[in-house]
Amino acid sequence: MTAPAHIAVIDIGKTNAKLALVDAADLSELAVETRPNRVIPGPPWPHFDLSGHWAFLLDALARFHARHRVDAISVTTHGASAVLLDAAGGLAAPMLDYEHDGPDSCAADYDALRPGFDDTGSPRLGAGLNLGAQLHWMLQRDPGLRDRLAHVVTYPQYWGFRLTGVRASDVTSLGCHTDLWDPWRGRPSALLDRLGLAGRLAPPRRAADLLGPVSAQVARITGLTPRTPVATGIHDSNASLYPHVLSRKAPFAVVSTGTWVVAMAVGGRPVTLDPARDTLVNVNALGQPVPSARFMGGREYEILREGATARPTAADRQAVLARQLRRLPATERGSGPFRGMKGGWTSPPGSEGERMLALSWYLALMTDTCLSLAGAAGPVVIEGPFAQNADYLEMLAALYPQGVTAMGSATGTSAGAALLFGSAAAVPAGRAVTAPDPAPLRAYAQAWRAAVG
Repeated sequence: MTAPAHIAVIDIGKTNAKLALVDAADLSELAVETRPNRVIPGPPWPHFDLSGHWAFLLDALARFHARHRVDAISVTTHGASAVLLDAAGGLAAPMLDYEHDGPDSCAADYDALRPGFDDTGSPRLGAGLNLGAQLHWMLQRDPGLRDRLAHVVTYPQYWGFRLTGVRASDVTSLGCHTDLWDPWRGRPSALLDRLGLAGRLAPPRRAADLLGPVSAQVARITGLTPRTPVATGIHDSNASLYPHVLSRKAPFAVVSTGTWVVAMAVGGRPVTLDPARDTLVNVNALGQPVPSARFMGGREYEILREGATARPTAADRQAVLARQLRRLPATERGSGPFRGMKGGWTSPPGSEGERMLALSWYLALMTDTCLSLAGAAGPVVIEGPFAQNADYLEMLAALYPQGVTAMGSATGTSAGAALLFGSAAAVPAGRAVTAPDPAPLRAYAQAWRAAVG
């Protein structure tokens, strides 16, 4: 196969669905289109608009191909998700929103079934954040589902199935706190048997494996050539990690930012992961376990800024440091390293600029906590939207003299997913971040840590 020059990346995040066209030579984005990833309230339960996404993706693929040419397709999506297919390839049930609290209603029964953290690297999480809990609840809620359900397909591979007709799962999505995967042995956990779903998980594959060419129907609708290849696909946080797995020498850490902020430590310090603090073992695109920790940073940013957009001034910085204005965790109390804590502002922000500065520092200190819990060592790489936040980056640079690098892509996941067809030579170096006056930032961080215990 000739190396593709233009790779269309389907990128479904919790907040938005995107299609990005990536230039394989330098991983730049030639075009991006988005739509909201809205949740339909039901029945039978809150679920994602898969048919709306499919129509959007086909239309965007046709436009991208007409304007630029699409040579290959890769897929990346949020985790904690799978699509349940019937024997004919249709939906056996709508795709449950992982934030729905329905699975909590039978938590005790599920806890009696799920393997332990030592077997799966999956912390016990609320709502549907453990994919196994979703499956258990849906099977209980809909007694006919077990008979209709022929295949459990992890979410990136659902779009691959729609494109190619080939069913698969991928190890990065199975390794994303699902309870369904043993990351150390690289095989399904005992939970599938306990749920009565043995043999129904679509075959696990490496993310970079070729799933197949697009179907004749997709080629006809979009104008793509019938030989257009589709990669198996990858979980979004691992898409952010993948370029650095290919191009960097351990130890290092990558922080993937978006709705979730996920800190992933490659070759880091030995640590005992604490599942009560939302640590977990991710599985990278090579099938290797990666100690990780996370919090819902993008969601907290939107909640806490309260619509503010002001850029902090020097006066705002002086005021925040003088008053020691701090935000304490947690805001999203159902996840993250401070689950259940009742946080808040130490005093009301005096201006929009003060709010934005203290918020950026809060997010950096939460990130620092996650890096520490995961055993991070060496330089830290920031991917995604927070890589554009100068105050967030400066705080981390003050705390990590080993080096902080900000990557420039507006959607860090797209470049990583495109690299499933590419090579490490295309990975950009990123931008080194410095803290010109680190001492007051380190003192601020020390006081914050003392306040949160």
